[in-house]
Amino acid sequence: MDKYEVLHKQFGYTSFRPGQEEAIDAILTGQDVIAIMPTGAGKSLCYQIPALLLPGITLVISPLISLMKDQVKALNESGCPAVFLNSSLSSEEYQWAMDEILCERAKLIYVAPERLFKHDISLLASSGHISLVVVDEAHCVSQWGHDFRTSYLDISRFVRSMKKRPILAAFTATATMQVRRDIEELLSLKKALRVHTGFDRPNLRFEVLKTGKAYGVDKKKALLHYLSSREDESGIIYCATRKAVEETYALLQNRGYKATRYHAGLDDAERRSNQDDFLYDRSLIMVATNAFGMGIDKSNVSYVIHFNMPKNIESYYQEAGRAGRDGSPADCILLYSGQDVQINKFLITRSNDDAFNPERESHNLELLKEMTFYATSSRCLRHRLLAYFGEESPASCNNCSNCLGHRTITQGPVPSPISVPSQPRPREQEPAAPVDEALFVKLKGLRKEIAQNERMPAYIIFSDASLKDMCRKKPLSPAQFSMVSGVGQVKREKYGQTFTALIKEHLAQTRALL
Repeated sequence: MDKYEVLHKQFGYTSFRPGQEEAIDAILTGQDVIAIMPTGAGKSLCYQIPALLLPGITLVISPLISLMKDQVKALNESGCPAVFLNSSLSSEEYQWAMDEILCERAKLIYVAPERLFKHDISLLASSGHISLVVVDEAHCVSQWGHDFRTSYLDISRFVRSMKKRPILAAFTATATMQVRRDIEELLSLKKALRVHTGFDRPNLRFEVLKTGKAYGVDKKKALLHYLSSREDESGIIYCATRKAVEETYALLQNRGYKATRYHAGLDDAERRSNQDDFLYDRSLIMVATNAFGMGIDKSNVSYVIHFNMPKNIESYYQEAGRAGRDGSPADCILLYSGQDVQINKFLITRSNDDAFNPERESHNLELLKEMTFYATSSRCLRHRLLAYFGEESPASCNNCSNCLGHRTITQGPVPSPISVPSQPRPREQEPAAPVDEALFVKLKGLRKEIAQNERMPAYIIFSDASLKDMCRKKPLSPAQFSMVSGVGQVKREKYGQTFTALIKEHLAQTRALL
């Protein structure tokens, strides 16, 4: 097979997105790659397709063991042989995964950086069977990045210990020029192809709402007003502290919202359970600190609200970018108050861990200043975000609260859908036929039923974007079903008959009503 056959057969797409083919070709010819691509741009395919075409094994270094299970499930659903090795496996599951590796059935192995020098991975490294090492969330290698992980500094040493140097590919969604330089240097990339598709996410609408007594806006009332018209949508609410998470979570629970919570103060079992509730759509709202979210692939997040301002723009853009992964319109809303600045200053000056690092503290305070400028600016919010990453853009985007001059969250102290009108999010601009909303609801119901039976998140079966494409194309045969975006051979064989039967039934009912 070639890259085009893999793209269509395994993943159900007919063309590459910007930057994907360039990165894939470089990897297939043995060249190192550093790719800076925004969330939702299809970074994973840049290494998953080469992994299926290259001889040997691809080792994917991923920062969160809690998400590897779903990442591997999604690959297996597409017919891609992948496993993960981490501490969550039982002895039987671990042995099965090792058998898959040793018998050369697994093509991708997901591991956390902390595991690189464990006996099992060291054996693989000395075998010479690893042809590609992928570093996901590569910004974690830089102390100037927003998610610095000391274990990422071991990756270069691990690669040097290998019998044969593999191809190295590093991927991240957010990185300043300094962080990009650190990635190349600290991972010891050699003559790497630099792929940078730009940071802009046109489907995201940015908004800042200034809150507090000075503006006559209560954060909690504004939040409830926004959520009141989005009870069936999935979203994330970020808070700066555990206390704010607990208070916001309690507020939503008392108002009857299907909400859950995530922060470092909860035990591992509860964090895993709450994360699964969100990923599996049992809870539609996740209230969390920044401990939640890295690597989250949930495609149907319709909004991300920052109840408190984050410490820097990189963190904000990555967290906000967890909305609208499937390309659908989504809201990214920051509820700003002057108190947020003081909270963040306190967190920064208290976060020096074992040793005081004045240079790092000064750097982080400068980043906080940049974030504050964003929150208080009257200029185009998108322009300000992109300029921070060194990217030029028009002075007006016509898709942020400053450019549009209106907000979806009320600015009045007494929120009321009647007295203070709320602007609805702009509808998705479809290039083809409009979506049959009645059919879309039925398809979502079928997907949810299958997901519950198979114990996996619904978006792994099909994204909302794939379901909408079904609504437009209304496939009635396996051949027609394979033309739906995101439907590869394995998914066509597994789900084609069930979904086309529902579409036929819907069309028959529709005709009967005419």
